Parts: sequence; structure tokens; C-alpha cells
Amino acid sequence: MKLSRCCCSLVAAVLFATTPLASYAQHEHEGHQMHGGSGALVGNLQLDQGRKWSTDASLRSGMANIRAAFDADHPAIHAGQETDGAYAALASRIEHEVNQIVANCRLAPAADAQLHYIVGDLLQGVGLMRGGDPAKSRHDGAALVHGALNAYGKFFDDPQWSPSPRPFPAGAGEGAEPSPRPSPAGAGKGQG
Repeated sequence: MKLSRCCCSLVAAVLFATTPLASYAQHEHEGHQMHGGSGALVGNLQLDQGRKWSTDASLRSGMANIRAAFDADHPAIHAGQETDGAYAALASRIEHEVNQIVANCRLAPAADAQLHYIVGDLLQGVGLMRGGDPAKSRHDGAALVHGALNAYGKFFDDPQWSPSPRPFPAGAGEGAEPSPRPSPAGAGKGQG
């Protein structure tokens, strides 16, 4: 499979919009623009002609680690008892795992393009959990992360993945979970 650099472009765009990270400035970037709007990016996800996108070991491991970190804090977040410091620590753990996913990305270009939406919402959530937008709450950031985790399981083939144990409260943030929809015919063909 061919290493895709588009993921780095999306990550850089989100990071520079939500939090300064020098490590991403070192990556070579292609001209990829994030989709506009204030809603969750995962709403743009599509299946690969009715099938989930393939994953690699690095992606599966990173997403499992993000999920474990989020699930550990989910009860406090859900109860409205997560402190600013705990949100910041969770954001750092998620960001570290996203860095690892991006550094080791070996997905086919079409799968990588879909992963952009997951990574974008994860990193927007990280920025919000750090208090990066006074118009939104840290809880809104957690809702974006939660939505991205659930979307990953619906759109990416990860045999170890299971649905989130508890839904996020309705109306919490913009972590809407999309329904799988097929990609346009041939979109996943001939890539990789």
C-alpha cells in the first residue's frame, strides 16, 4: 500500500486551528482543505461501496488506546464532574495517540481520506477539551471525540471494536453519529 500524506495535511489544518503543535509543522503537507461548517466532520463519512474501510495495526492500536482513555473518563464527563485538569489530561492522551496514528499511517488513499474526518473531529475535540474556544464547552469537545469513536466503529473494519458502552447525552456538543452510507461507485477502486 502507498503511504498517504493527506492525513498529515488534515491534521495540520485542525491542529493549527485548535492548538499549536510544532511536531506537525515538520510534516510535508499537500493542499487539503478541511470542509467548512461547525458540525461534526464525521457526518461526511462514506462506506467503501457498502463495506467498512480497511485498517492497519497502528490505526487499530491507536484508536483502541483513545477509546480506553475516553472510556475511563466517560462516567465523570457524563455526570458533569470532569475537571478542567482531567479534560486537559484526556486531551493530551488523545493527541499523543493521534500523533502515533498519523506518524504510522499506511492506509490506502481512499481509506485515508475517510480517516481525515475521524482525525479532524478527534483533534477539534482535543482543542475544545483544552478550553480552546470560549463559545463552546470542554464537554462539547468530549462529545466530538465520542462521536468520532463511534463513527470509527461504523466505518472502519476493526474486529476488536465494540460500540460505546453508553450514549452521550442528546444535544451534547456536535458529536453526531452518522449512519453508514455507501461511497460513490468506484471511489475505493484502484487505490493502494
